[in-house]
Amino acid sequence: MFRVSADIGGTFTDIVVEDTTNKNIKTIKVLSTPENPANAVFDGLNSNLNIKDVNFIVHGTTVGLNAFLERKGSRVLLIMTNGISDTYTIARGDRKELYNVQYSKPGTLVPRKDVVEVKERIMWDGSIHTELNESDLSKIVKIINDENIKAVAICYLHSYVNPEHEIKTREFLSKHISEDVVISLSHEIAREWREYERASTAVMNSYIGPITNNYLKSLKSQLQNSKYSNPLYIMQSNGGVIRAESALEQPVKTLLSGPVGGTIGGQALSQLINRPNLICVDMGGTSFDMSLIINGKPTVTNETEQEYIPLLIPLVDIHTIGAGGGSVAWLENEALRVGPRSAGADPGPACYGKGGDEPTVTDANLFLGRLGKESKLGGWMNLDVNASENVLQNLSKKLNISQVELAEGILSIINAKMADAIRTITVKEGIDPREFSLVAFGGAGSMHAVWLAEELEISEIIVPNDPGTFSAWGMLQTDIRRDLTVNFYQNFQSLEQKKLLESYNKLKEEASDLLKSENVSESDMKFNLTADMRYIGQEYYVNVDLAEPFNLEDINKNFHNTYKKQYGHSTPEGPCEFINLRLIALGKIQKSGSIKSASEDIDIENTKREVIFNQKAHQTDVLSRQKIKTNDKFKGPVVIEESTATTVVPTNYNIVKDEFGNIIISKEKK
Repeated sequence: MFRVSADIGGTFTDIVVEDTTNKNIKTIKVLSTPENPANAVFDGLNSNLNIKDVNFIVHGTTVGLNAFLERKGSRVLLIMTNGISDTYTIARGDRKELYNVQYSKPGTLVPRKDVVEVKERIMWDGSIHTELNESDLSKIVKIINDENIKAVAICYLHSYVNPEHEIKTREFLSKHISEDVVISLSHEIAREWREYERASTAVMNSYIGPITNNYLKSLKSQLQNSKYSNPLYIMQSNGGVIRAESALEQPVKTLLSGPVGGTIGGQALSQLINRPNLICVDMGGTSFDMSLIINGKPTVTNETEQEYIPLLIPLVDIHTIGAGGGSVAWLENEALRVGPRSAGADPGPACYGKGGDEPTVTDANLFLGRLGKESKLGGWMNLDVNASENVLQNLSKKLNISQVELAEGILSIINAKMADAIRTITVKEGIDPREFSLVAFGGAGSMHAVWLAEELEISEIIVPNDPGTFSAWGMLQTDIRRDLTVNFYQNFQSLEQKKLLESYNKLKEEASDLLKSENVSESDMKFNLTADMRYIGQEYYVNVDLAEPFNLEDINKNFHNTYKKQYGHSTPEGPCEFINLRLIALGKIQKSGSIKSASEDIDIENTKREVIFNQKAHQTDVLSRQKIKTNDKFKGPVVIEESTATTVVPTNYNIVKDEFGNIIISKEKK
């Protein structure tokens, strides 16, 4: 039997197949099919195995994220408590770009005309001040039906304490509108205070809901037609997986499900090779994703912003920019620019031979010999070097420079952009990148890794097995995960330990029921509890780990230590308070953790070719990765080719293949 993961990117769709019998890994890489992303998945699977032999499928989707980024989501009707409907439109008063004189406030996903009010009021303690007015709901039903609205978000004041009115509103609407309309309740999506952020999260869930749900339903239908009868799992932004049926309820939690697989793969790799601190970089055809592994764990945040839109959802902290192999080189005021626009999968870079007429990063790498004329992208795609030369020549004439200067200029610009992006998640946050190893993956990551490390003074680069499909492999290394939050507004100094334990047990019972719905046995369940705490009088909080059995003195010390770590100081004698309790519920999935590759290598012999570094041609060894033996050591310049990626190492670098098959690159010591 086989376990399968699929990661759909803007250019390529990556599939990893794990043979549960011999633990071998097979990788498949096919061009993405933007018109229907599922087609690429089925094309890859059907041409390589019988779907009836598959007992586990996990899928990372960017459908929701792309719909949001391209603003192609559904029209949303936002329903709010009478008197607070302007909250969503006004948002917060902070200015995102303090020194930009041309700054304008980012727009919302819901225009003011689509925000409606309902007379109702629940107080801060959960008591009902004003009953729900159903005549207001009748008017809303008419709007939904008359204007064919497909998505509704409901956010009432203090619903995180008492959700009764939100639940009643959904029940009323469901009786009078189409069952295809997505209805999002704020207390189900984000059960915590700050009504603006809670409303924003519910809106995002409804905005991407119809397109995400249609895609997942279509995928499930195609699987059923192929006689696949086991569950379909979807990668979540928090690093865990859930069944597709659960993802249909809260699609916002799958927003970053595609990129997060690489981070989880980095976590598994960190444990395997004993490297606790890693910078994970995933360079594909369209985007460049970065994340950190610190002390063996990915950094996870409980709130974030996507293009200035706040979201109260737990997610792996991933930073993304538009930089990939397909990034287009273009002129602005006679100056060279690269990206963020991508040539995508169709027509793609000029070298794809599908009509691309603009130079890209991939074209530059091909022209400089870092990709060879005989190289096959993804292990099967022939490259047209003449097409690359032509588009580079056209642009070089406009700049009055040589093609070599242009090609190296394109790579220098894209490398500088990626290095600056890494600085935003390290240096900007007070983290020294020199204390980390750089893990490079994605189809293009290992081609640029050495230059990124050079810019950031990182001493070690790690290129894992099958780097082009590493994110898909990471999806096979995770577990089922559910995140729960409950408001717990308590003064620490007057807190009874019994009350904390009761609240925790209630959360644990709720989480257990959710995991049971995912067919997780009690023996495979694990629970981790944290608390949001702050000094009395402050607005924002820090998240503190809670260990069982609870000891209030230890919790107090942990809070002050966590605060100091985050802000550089603390006030141990200062009174503090609880805000929220958070529970991470994990359901163990049986997995091998195998990294044994059984993928067929591209058919090459170890050879040499001219590769240009710093405008000078070097006779460079070109090696097949599978032919490199464990502990083999050699020096750059060298190009290492395999079915899913190419690794480029210039002069003055040492290379070794470790016992797990990773390529370890380090700079020669002077």
